[in-house]
Amino acid sequence: MLRTIIGGTLFGFMTLVASTQVFAQADVIEQRQKLMKSQSAAAKAIKGAVEAKDHATIEAKAKDIMGTADKIVGLFPKGSTTGKTKATPAIWEKSDDFAKQAKSLSKSAGELAAAAKAGNDAEIGVKVKAIGETCNSCHKEFRAAKYSE
Repeated sequence: MLRTIIGGTLFGFMTLVASTQVFAQADVIEQRQKLMKSQSAAAKAIKGAVEAKDHATIEAKAKDIMGTADKIVGLFPKGSTTGKTKATPAIWEKSDDFAKQAKSLSKSAGELAAAAKAGNDAEIGVKVKAIGETCNSCHKEFRAAKYSE
């Protein structure tokens, strides 16, 4: 009888721990997807602002990207692969390279913000292209074409 009670209690506790981990992974995946969507929206806003020569919007949205880029690595904790995600194992296998990509994005966004603040349209074009190349490079190496489940 005592064995049954202890066994049941232990099973219940282990189930609780496992379900907590699953929910935590789902939460971090949701957070990083939200962050990536905000970066995409900022990039689209920058594109429109470049065409309109709206330097204030370019600067503000570049700073938004810079701020979110600094959070990217923290949203990919080791083992957060369970659930609907496009993250590839390369993120954790090449974590230093992944971190360098995020840092490069932050740097490029900061440089774009500075160019926009200075009203330097030629430099804005160069920096917008650099951000796009950084995003594409990271997605090519660390993002799957389809969601995993």
